[in-house]
Amino acid sequence: MTNTPTIRELPDELISQIAAGEVVERPASVVRELVDNALDAGAMQITVRLLAGGVRLIAVEDDGMGIPREQLALALKRHATSKIASLADLESVGTMGFRGEALAAINAIAATAILSRAGGQNHAFLLDGGTGEISAAARNPGTTVEVKELFFSTPARRKFLKTDATELAHCVEAVRRHALAQPQVGFAIWHEGKLVEQWRAATQQQRLADVLGADWLASSVAVNHTTAGLIVTGQVGTPDASRSRGDQQFAYVNGRFVRDKVITHAARSAYEDVLHGHRQPVYVLHIGIDPTQVDVNVHPTKIEVRFRDGRAVHQAVRHAVENALAVPRAGATQPVPTQLASTGTESPVFEPNQPTAHVFIAQAAMNFEAPTRHQVADSAAQLQALWGTPRAAPPAVQPPVNLPMGLAVCQLHGIYILAENALGLVIVDMHAAHERIVYERLKNELDLRQITSQPLLIPATFPASPQEVATAEASADTLHTLGLQITPFSPKTLAVRAVPSSLAQGDAVELARSVLAELAQHDASTVIAQAQHALLSSMACHGAVRANRRLTVEEMNALLRQMEATPRSDQCNHGRPTWRQISVKELDALFMRGR
Repeated sequence: MTNTPTIRELPDELISQIAAGEVVERPASVVRELVDNALDAGAMQITVRLLAGGVRLIAVEDDGMGIPREQLALALKRHATSKIASLADLESVGTMGFRGEALAAINAIAATAILSRAGGQNHAFLLDGGTGEISAAARNPGTTVEVKELFFSTPARRKFLKTDATELAHCVEAVRRHALAQPQVGFAIWHEGKLVEQWRAATQQQRLADVLGADWLASSVAVNHTTAGLIVTGQVGTPDASRSRGDQQFAYVNGRFVRDKVITHAARSAYEDVLHGHRQPVYVLHIGIDPTQVDVNVHPTKIEVRFRDGRAVHQAVRHAVENALAVPRAGATQPVPTQLASTGTESPVFEPNQPTAHVFIAQAAMNFEAPTRHQVADSAAQLQALWGTPRAAPPAVQPPVNLPMGLAVCQLHGIYILAENALGLVIVDMHAAHERIVYERLKNELDLRQITSQPLLIPATFPASPQEVATAEASADTLHTLGLQITPFSPKTLAVRAVPSSLAQGDAVELARSVLAELAQHDASTVIAQAQHALLSSMACHGAVRANRRLTVEEMNALLRQMEATPRSDQCNHGRPTWRQISVKELDALFMRGR
C-alpha cells in the first residue's frame, strides 16, 4: 500500500524562490526590473554598475524621488507596491512596474541592499535585505539598489548562466531597450570599473542615431499613423537596411518594451512587398493605446501583453509601416514636376508596348590623333546641322536640381539607365523599376474593384480542426467580404464553395486554411492580398520592359518620372533595389581628386 502524499503549505522562503524563478531568469532580468523602478521614480539619469556580467554585482543608481524612511522596509516585501491599489488601477496601469514582486523575488535569491534618500530628508537610509536593519547613510537624493551574488541561494539556477561576456551583453541589451523609449533620460553602464555604454539625454532622433547608428537612421523613414484609439509612431528601416536576423526589432506599448506576435506579424507583413528573401527589417515602433484596452498582467516579466482588439492593432501597425515605406525615396522630398527642366517639353508616359526604339545615346570612338583640316571642317558642319546655327559648342546643361531621379544620360548594355541629378550619378535597373511601376498600377486597378466571388463547380472539401470549423462559422460575413464561402460539410469537414475570381485557378483548400488561420489570430485580408499580389507580381514581371531593349531618351526620362511618383519604387516586386545613387564626392574618391 503506497503512502498518500500529504498536502502542506510551502514555507515563505520557498514560495519567494519559486516566484523568483518566474521573474529572474538571468542578471539582465534584474537590470530590467531595477531600471523600471528607477523610471517610475522619475529618474533623469540612471547608472548601472556590474561585476562578472552581473552575477557578482548589479548596482542601479538613479536621481529619482527616493523612498521615505518609513516605507523602506516595505520595499522588499512581496506584493508591496506604490503603483496600484485596486483592480481598477490594475486594469489601467500606466507605470513600468506594478506587481510588487520584483524586489522581493530578487532578495530571495541574492544579497540585496537599498540605499535611498527621499526629497526633504536630511540624509539617506540603508536597508539590509538579509537582516531587515535600517541605518543612516550618505547619498544625494535618489536610490541605489545593490544585488550581490545572484542565485547564491539557488546554485542549480546559477549553473544555467552563460559566460560573463554573454550575460553582460544581455544586460546592455536590457538597458538599450529602455534607452530607445526614454530619450530624455541619460543612461550609463559600467562593467568591472570600465564604461561600456553611455547614452546622454537627447532628442528622439539623436537617441536613435546613438543607439542604432547614424547610418541606419539615414536609411530609415518616420512612422506617424493615427486611427481610432491607436497611435503608431517611430522609425522603420528601409529594405536596404534589413538584416539576416530579427534582433533589431523594438516594439513598445505605452512606453513598455514588449514581444508580441500581433505587432511582429503586422510589421513583417508590411515589408512583404519590398523585402528580399528571408531578410529581417529593423524598426522602432511605439504604440499608444488606451491602457484599458491592453492587458499587461500576462506574465511576471511584463514583457508580454494581450490586446482586447488584436485585429485593430494589427491593421494599425501594418498600415502605419506600409504607408511609411510606400513613399519612394527618389521623390520623397521634392514634388514631381510636370515639365522636364532642361528641355521644357512634357514628359511622355512610358509604356512597354510602344514600338521598340533603336536609338540610344551613343558616341563616336574618340580619336586622340591630331585632326586634319578636312576633319575639322566635317565636325563644324555636323555641329551646324545639329544645332541649326553655327556654334562653338552646344549649350551647357545644368544638373537638374528639381528632379530627384535626374535626367537620363545614356543606357548601359541595354540593362541600366544612367542619369544625372543634383547629387551626382543615378544608376537604374530599368526592368526592375518598370516591374514595380506595372505592379503598383495593377494593384491600384484591383483595389478599385470589389472582390468578386466565383462559385466552384465542385466544392473543395478538407478535414478541419474544431478551431477551423468554429472560425468558419463565426466569420461567415468576413469570409464573404473576402470573396470566400466556406461552410461545414460535416462535423469535422469544411467545404470551400466559392473563392475570389482572381484566384480561381489557385489551390482553394490551401487558401481556405491560410485565411482561417489568420482569422483566428490576425487580419485575414492580408492572406487574400498576398495571394492576389503574387499573381499580379507574376503578371508585372512578364509585362515589364525586358533587358537589351534600346530606349530613347524620352522613354528613359519618362521611366524616371514614373519612378518618382510610384509607391515603393525603390525595390522591385522581389525586394531587389531598383536604383542606386553615386555622389560626386564618391566619384571624386574613385579618381583620387583633391588628394
